[in-house]
Amino acid sequence: MKKSDYEDAIEPMQEELVGMARWAMATGQRIVVLFEGRDTAGKGGAIKAVRERLNPRQCRIVALSKPSEEERSQWYFQRYAKHLPSAGEIVLFDRSWYNRAGVERVMGFADEGQVQDFLRQAPAFEKLLVDDGILLFKYWLGTDQAKQEERLRERLEDPLKRWKLSPIDLAARGKYDDYTRAREDMLAATHTEWAPWTLVDFNDQKLGRLTLVRNLLDRLPDTRVEPPSIDFPDLGHDPVEETYGSLKPIADYPVD
Repeated sequence: MKKSDYEDAIEPMQEELVGMARWAMATGQRIVVLFEGRDTAGKGGAIKAVRERLNPRQCRIVALSKPSEEERSQWYFQRYAKHLPSAGEIVLFDRSWYNRAGVERVMGFADEGQVQDFLRQAPAFEKLLVDDGILLFKYWLGTDQAKQEERLRERLEDPLKRWKLSPIDLAARGKYDDYTRAREDMLAATHTEWAPWTLVDFNDQKLGRLTLVRNLLDRLPDTRVEPPSIDFPDLGHDPVEETYGSLKPIADYPVD
């Protein structure tokens, strides 16, 4: 998809997202969106598309690193629960408690007993969230292995993307089918009436972002809240130029 076509399509959706955020603040609604999926599918870009125009004090991204020793001794959901939103907040999980059903299972960081406990407990945990009034949306982003390989190679060769290439990414290259099986088990156990999964094709990342954002907006209730009127009187004098006393600005960056 061409960048110009994408930008033309995403702009009105982002305006709707701003309206959604205004509605959440006005009503005290709490919103949680989980972004799961294949390595390189485009979770970061999808999260950016949702959050880009929103107030970062209202819309938070949660991207947790591996658990500490203390966190490993806690109830599994505990370290995620503390990041849930307060009234008026929107929380976007860049990977979530579903790590246990995906990477932890496939890469051997959790044993089968822990995985089965998770698959049994996750629907109950999510039922508590939804029953308490949280709007919970779960997205799984898919991509073919050929496209995944292309993006991994791009990360390897682009110094600006090299940080995205982790040892886990490389180790997972030969486990594409294992991740498929883990995903299907996860869906069978945790795709519920109160917290359903939505799968989005991200072979074309721009098209995937548009599909995900449009789906998210369409699933929200009527979020129309008129922005407050703001009185913006004339300044009453000519604008004043910036002046400096004890310190001066550094030299401008040289441009041709």
